[in-house]
Amino acid sequence: MKVTVTQIFLLLLLSLVHSFAEQRSNEEEEVERSQFPSGLQIEGAVLEDGKSPNNWDVFCHIPGGIKNGDTGDIADDHYHQFLEDIEIIHSLGVNAYRFSISWSRVLPRGRLGEVNPKGVMFYSKIIDNLLLKGIEPYVTIYHHDHPQELEERFGAWLSPLMQEEFVHFAETCFENFGDRVKYWTTINEPNLLAEMAYLWGRYPPAHCSAPFGNCSSGNSDTEPLFVLHNMLLSHARAANIYRHKYQLKQGGFIGIIANTLMCEPLRDIELDREAAKRALAFYIAC
Repeated sequence: MKVTVTQIFLLLLLSLVHSFAEQRSNEEEEVERSQFPSGLQIEGAVLEDGKSPNNWDVFCHIPGGIKNGDTGDIADDHYHQFLEDIEIIHSLGVNAYRFSISWSRVLPRGRLGEVNPKGVMFYSKIIDNLLLKGIEPYVTIYHHDHPQELEERFGAWLSPLMQEEFVHFAETCFENFGDRVKYWTTINEPNLLAEMAYLWGRYPPAHCSAPFGNCSSGNSDTEPLFVLHNMLLSHARAANIYRHKYQLKQGGFIGIIANTLMCEPLRDIELDREAAKRALAFYIAC
């Protein structure tokens, strides 16, 4: 009997669910109701209190970059209205809230500059007020936005130098927020960023090549792999530092969030089977 990739995937999934169910069978089940925006999507205040422009701030102002010319300059104005937002979240019965730290608000120039105390204070206030309302903060260190200076200096994720920058940023977050944050995500959906920014050219820095798009620069065959490689190594290094330097005294957990898809061969030929394997490696094994 021939076993397909789909059958293997489903068997693994069922095994995981069964294992989890057994683990929880004798425990009182607690349901977490959560929300998970990113700083870029809701904060606004793009140049206030020491924040520098990030890659999305610049991209949003390029004509045609975003539909209708929308920008994140104001967004939901969460930067000024976070207390009211937390009250609304609490009123909805939410007991877990995942949000991201804007890199350019905390470290406007990356490793070359100082920590921005007003940026640290902003996120500390969010964390403290969430905890006061009984809402567990889940913090994403990187949700696709970084100081534009890193893009201009060395190409950001296209360069191994970005690994050092990310580790420094992650440690800055652990040191300033780790006494209250117990759940960390290093990078949100690195494979999605690699695909959208460097294969299709729809996210900054808008790199792509034919037949995937008509960008002014980029290589859709190679750049997504370089970028994903650097992001995964950055995750591994930051997670290793947390587990060996901070986890024992802070008592938290750390992981990564991947954008997963199931892929099957279109035809039962070797070329399509190999293509499906590569796609699964990109979307699941990343």
